[in-house]
Amino acid sequence: MGTPELISPRSTRVAAARRLARRNLRGKERRFIAEGPQAVREAIAHRTGGRPTLIELFATVEAAERHHEIVDAARDAGVAVHFADDRTIADISQTVTPQGLLGVCHFLDSPFEEILAARPRLVAVLANVRDPGNAGTVLRCADAAGADAVVLTDASVDLYNPKSVRASVGSLFHLPVAVGVPVEQVVGGLRDAGVRILAADGAGDRDLDAELDDGTMGGPSAWVFGNEAWGLPEETRALADAVVRVPIHGRAESLNLATAAAVCLYASARAQRAPGGCRSGSAE
Repeated sequence: MGTPELISPRSTRVAAARRLARRNLRGKERRFIAEGPQAVREAIAHRTGGRPTLIELFATVEAAERHHEIVDAARDAGVAVHFADDRTIADISQTVTPQGLLGVCHFLDSPFEEILAARPRLVAVLANVRDPGNAGTVLRCADAAGADAVVLTDASVDLYNPKSVRASVGSLFHLPVAVGVPVEQVVGGLRDAGVRILAADGAGDRDLDAELDDGTMGGPSAWVFGNEAWGLPEETRALADAVVRVPIHGRAESLNLATAAAVCLYASARAQRAPGGCRSGSAE
């Protein structure tokens, strides 16, 4: 494709993208950075209010040649493409080993009311989750398990933190996500929509295996996951219909948040797809 002209590291476009590393400016502009070929590919395909979620694409020449189909798709969608050197890309992404492709995107979170109106059958609720990598990984697990939505409460990490976006590996663009909702509102709204509230807690009085054996998990469910260090506070556990622990059959002390979330979400997904479950053929 020849040698394209590189954007200046001092250009206004680079400066505007670099500012999105700051949460307050992301919120003010309602824009965030998605990095890597998978995230950029999903951002091109995704629509926010009828427009491409991807606003503009920055790429090194090498990455553009390696992922030419992504660059072509961005141009076909009317997205501006800027070529930049490695240092400029690293400056925007603020990672040690940038992947050479990053996009500026519109915020894409959904109002909580829209999630309720869609009558969700499997929801992951992140209550006071502070680690951005964990938040993104749980979102990815929810996507893989076929969840209908993810909700981050008002005490949780910013959905658009660059580490959260990277850890989601594109799943951020696959399912509705609501942010900044008080946990009491989340639980009340979901329960009114006919969703059973399950709090995941290592000290829970119910065992996940017992829940599956008793056949109680085939209906619409929302899993509430707590803080990485101290779990769910008593007042949040008290809001749930059941407090469930993942059984430890070996000698491990515990499971980390993302692993426990994957186990719980897949347990619900399997129960819901079993005969008589809310997603089974007989229940449709």
